Amino acid sequence: MRFAAWATALLPAAPPHSAATAHPNAPLLASTARRTGPGPTAPRRTGGPDAAGGGGRMTAALSAAVLLVASGCSDVTAPAAERPHDTPRITMSPAPDATAARPDKGLVVTAQGGTLTALTAYAGGVAVPGRFNATRTVWRSDWALAPDTEYVVTAAAGGLGGSTRLMGRFRTLRPRRSLDILAVTPNDHETVGVGMPIIVTFDQPVQDRKAVERALEVRATPLATPAAYGEHGATAYSKAYSGPVDGAWHWFDGTQVVFRTRKLWPARQSVVLTAHLAGVRSAPGTYGTADRTVSFAVGRRMVSTVDTRTHRMVVRRDGEVAQRMAISAGMATTREYTTTSGVHLTMEKGNPVRMISPGRSKGDPGYYDVMIGHAVRISNSGEYVHAKNNVWAQGRANVSHGCVNARPDQAAWFYDNALRGDPVVVTGTDRELEWNNGWGFWQLSWYEWIKGSALRAPGPTRAFILPAPPANLEISRDAHTELT
Repeated sequence: MRFAAWATALLPAAPPHSAATAHPNAPLLASTARRTGPGPTAPRRTGGPDAAGGGGRMTAALSAAVLLVASGCSDVTAPAAERPHDTPRITMSPAPDATAARPDKGLVVTAQGGTLTALTAYAGGVAVPGRFNATRTVWRSDWALAPDTEYVVTAAAGGLGGSTRLMGRFRTLRPRRSLDILAVTPNDHETVGVGMPIIVTFDQPVQDRKAVERALEVRATPLATPAAYGEHGATAYSKAYSGPVDGAWHWFDGTQVVFRTRKLWPARQSVVLTAHLAGVRSAPGTYGTADRTVSFAVGRRMVSTVDTRTHRMVVRRDGEVAQRMAISAGMATTREYTTTSGVHLTMEKGNPVRMISPGRSKGDPGYYDVMIGHAVRISNSGEYVHAKNNVWAQGRANVSHGCVNARPDQAAWFYDNALRGDPVVVTGTDRELEWNNGWGFWQLSWYEWIKGSALRAPGPTRAFILPAPPANLEISRDAHTELT
């Protein structure tokens, strides 16, 4: 506008009813052209120093002003509402007609100059899950794509310039090697205790642990009916936990990763593990070829405490004492015969179980080979809670080879009521349970546990768990896991 004002100052005032007066908002270039153009109505000056050649000079000056206005005045630009708009443009990655797309990159569809109004993506007739960003300009698949699979994508976008559609298809690459899951613990449809870990074992070492860990999704919801709460009925159901579970994965080696909650599972939960491994690149040339889903339930909360000094075991179910048992623990004459202290988990049970003294042959001192009834394993070093008819020692002395034995009827009750993953907390001995002895995972503090995560955070963003703590939050190295 500075140039427009300067150019106007060079021009004579417009006569009444001129174009500039009639249309005050018309572009200055048009109005000045009409005023300065030659014609029979144009005013003329006579006499004076400008009489002979002044008209040409004035015309030149006005022409320069007109050029200056044209080059410097923003008023010559058409209003935004009148400008033409480009038609929206849709792009996708992988590109249409790709024949060996990397599945681990997922599917991304983007709109430029508009927003995505519709999108469908299918692989073999199955819809591909995904979501739009907040502005609906980008759509991304939730997970990696399946290898060696054809995908069909249809997208529509709209904007001020109109609407457009894109239809494309592509195929993902065929991997040279595949990554598969050998085993998952717990079993599908199993009911477990509140300390239960999730253990995933792969058929080969995983190099890109971050990629694989991101693909492991854990979701939990309360069991849906009061009937699931047994004798506590609707009252317990009304107090049931609902919300995210704070947990994380921990790699013990390249072939096994374990999920553990920060505190014990809330009782009576339905838990679903989905390993979205199809298309995940675990190593160069190696991709997961199939997803895996395991569903299980967390049952009532049953936690047992064993005090080897008082020779007593107390079983609490949903916070109430369900059984008090006199016991006899390891005699502690050697490390081998010392019951380990710490947070154990029940792992398996048998009735009977054959027990043989380790490292000894028949005829050696201390050798035994016996069948023991109602035995519940709590470690991999031969420790069980089991039945034994030595009532004279139970509640009075520790005389076992390291197991916790109880009166046969009480051991049978414990056997019948135990689920895999029930915590058994032993105190009073000088032998600590190692974290890798059986399922001794609760022996690690939460700080130590999350150090084993490749993501250094509690899992993928869409997993049913709490987000990672802020980066500047200090976590005590000496923090102990709370079981209550």
